[in-house]
Amino acid sequence: MPELSQETERGKALLPFGAAEVTGPSMVPTLQHGDRLVVHWGARVGPGDVVVLRHPFQQDLLVVKRIAERRQGGWWVLGDNAFAGGDSTDYGTVPEELVLGKVRFRFRPPKAGQRSLFAVVRWVLVAARPVLPARSASRRLRAR
Repeated sequence: MPELSQETERGKALLPFGAAEVTGPSMVPTLQHGDRLVVHWGARVGPGDVVVLRHPFQQDLLVVKRIAERRQGGWWVLGDNAFAGGDSTDYGTVPEELVLGKVRFRFRPPKAGQRSLFAVVRWVLVAARPVLPARSASRRLRAR
């Protein structure tokens, strides 16, 4: 499951926006291992949004998931990679106070060895993108 560094947690109290780094495969294809994120701490969230939250059972662990819907007791969150696990199918709803912020933007660093002109141009075109809400999250939830 994507986890974030503790530096992320310390910096969020000072500014409404902060940086984070993704670790793990649970948000593939939207987010890849190593992606850098711009997080809007304390932003209003809704279904389809990619958010940073505290893990309900390990609250020192920060994770990145997509909100599927609001349920009694909090938010139902899912990873975009259904085979990775580590979402509400494992731990149930996430209380509202554990949702810390909304992911606004992602930056994908270049891979080691990208030297050809084609590889560099391709990287420039796809490296930085906004992370937009996916309105189909509730359809994926019903399919599970």
